[in-house]
Amino acid sequence: MKRRHFIIPDTQCKAGVPTDHFRWLAQAIEEYKPDRVIHLGDHWDFQSVSRHAAAGSKEKEGQRILKDIEAGNEALAMLGDIKADKYILRGNHEHRLNRFIDENPILEGVVGEHLFNDNQLGWKPVLYKHGSPQAIELDGVQYAHYFANPNTGKPIGGTASYKLAAIGSPFVQGHVQGYDIGTKQYATGRTIRGIVAGSCYLHDEPYKGMANAHWRGAVVLNEVERGEFSEMPLTMDYLCRKYEGMSLARFMQRKYKNAKSRFTVAN
Repeated sequence: MKRRHFIIPDTQCKAGVPTDHFRWLAQAIEEYKPDRVIHLGDHWDFQSVSRHAAAGSKEKEGQRILKDIEAGNEALAMLGDIKADKYILRGNHEHRLNRFIDENPILEGVVGEHLFNDNQLGWKPVLYKHGSPQAIELDGVQYAHYFANPNTGKPIGGTASYKLAAIGSPFVQGHVQGYDIGTKQYATGRTIRGIVAGSCYLHDEPYKGMANAHWRGAVVLNEVERGEFSEMPLTMDYLCRKYEGMSLARFMQRKYKNAKSRFTVAN
């Protein structure tokens, strides 16, 4: 039976960033009526416990773990009552929280994934275990936040085509910003594909600088059966034009002060 998958790449929610696109995603899910919705992970950003910024630095000022959790919970609730099987993958950003609790065991039971609202909203979490994300197979497609090298435990690098050869089966992963697809055709005529899509947010990440000008959006897989599918990427600009009636740049400039200097997508 052929199915439709709606894929939400990394959303990296944190306090103070725009979340307008969650309305557009909710509308798109309602319109496309997928059988399955798969969130690729890094929904809760946990900038407050990131190791990228030193404790006591300006980047850490005013940040709180509970604010991080609330920001992700509020955004996820914006997707509404989805009439489909819903899976949400844990990424390395969610793992920041568990790692921080391991280093500060006094917090165990006080904060943690039990405060996430995904279970309450009917999502099925795919956990991050033993230092790497777990994978789930849906209709012959392997989904993971990223696929780990079995020898090092680190993410398999390189292009989507390289990852496809290393993974050996149709796959979709997040983790890496942008959009990349790899294809392998066999002598039998069968073709398998691998997709890397790791950015579904409007804000800029300070550490990326000019590299923030990457693809952002969602992906629909049509006719999914036994690992084969027809992919349909939905850019953030497309979603904005469809549901706001204007370009993404124009929308951001109208809604947010100094948008051109704050958000790459506003240019």
